[in-house]
Amino acid sequence: MGYSEEEIVEMLKDIPLKNASGDIIDGALVLEGGAFRGVYQEGVLDCLMENGINLRTTIGVSAGALNGVSYSTGQIGRCAHINIRYRHDGRYVGINAFIKSRLKSVIGFDYIFGSLPALPNLDIDGLKNNGRTFIAVATNVETGKAEYFYNTRDDIMDCVKASATLPYISRPALINGKPYFDGGCADRIPFRYAMDNGYKKIVVIKTRDRSFRKKSKFERKLLVTKRIYSSYPDFAANLAMTDDVYNSVCDELDKYENKKSIFVIAPSKPINIKMLEGDLVKLKELYDLGYNDALNSLEDLRNYLGV
Repeated sequence: MGYSEEEIVEMLKDIPLKNASGDIIDGALVLEGGAFRGVYQEGVLDCLMENGINLRTTIGVSAGALNGVSYSTGQIGRCAHINIRYRHDGRYVGINAFIKSRLKSVIGFDYIFGSLPALPNLDIDGLKNNGRTFIAVATNVETGKAEYFYNTRDDIMDCVKASATLPYISRPALINGKPYFDGGCADRIPFRYAMDNGYKKIVVIKTRDRSFRKKSKFERKLLVTKRIYSSYPDFAANLAMTDDVYNSVCDELDKYENKKSIFVIAPSKPINIKMLEGDLVKLKELYDLGYNDALNSLEDLRNYLGV
């Protein structure tokens, strides 16, 4: 699926590349994963940053961790430009990325975190030193449990890569010699972690609509995961349960949202794209949906945050 430079420029013309204000609001932002569904989230985040909603703490899982880095550094538009401009660059997504990656991942993390033509560099120094808290969630393959890595670590970008390293199709990422996979294998929407750590204002950005639930396939998945990850029985069992756990987490989140103790922004219509979607028109439409959903939520969000 080829796109000309003119077509790409046209899609990106209304997504600015600029910096958010330095005003920070107390609270925690929780970002669900979802591979290229994360482009929806990028629209939401850009809208929030453009309107001065810069929360002090960000907790991201998988694609949410990737997006959370740019949100924490206040770099508006960077993630969306990557996913539209470079989606069909083999160094970012695909077999070439797999071959060149140390992780043997279909996503070229080193490439997108490096210097990209026409884009500002990722502000990694700012991520560690701007007074905000960023947390990447990854799953320890040995225990099957989620772990939460803070931006005070020198290796925080390795933790971000681990957070987004997909099981089945990638080798586990190593942190201090231990293997890790995608944080969504153990904690897809970590709002409980935010609650347990005392945050009173929690904003969750989902990448599925509120009514979406997974079909339970535990027994079938367990046969697969036990075979592939026979050396890690706890991880295999937890990975097989992710769909059922996700459904219960969504049900619990709905209850907190109804009580207005957590603020949720979710797609206003069902999302139907592939995990590694290559249709740039669909990706731009997804970004626009996120931006407009956030825009329509701004007044209620400001009231919830008290700003």
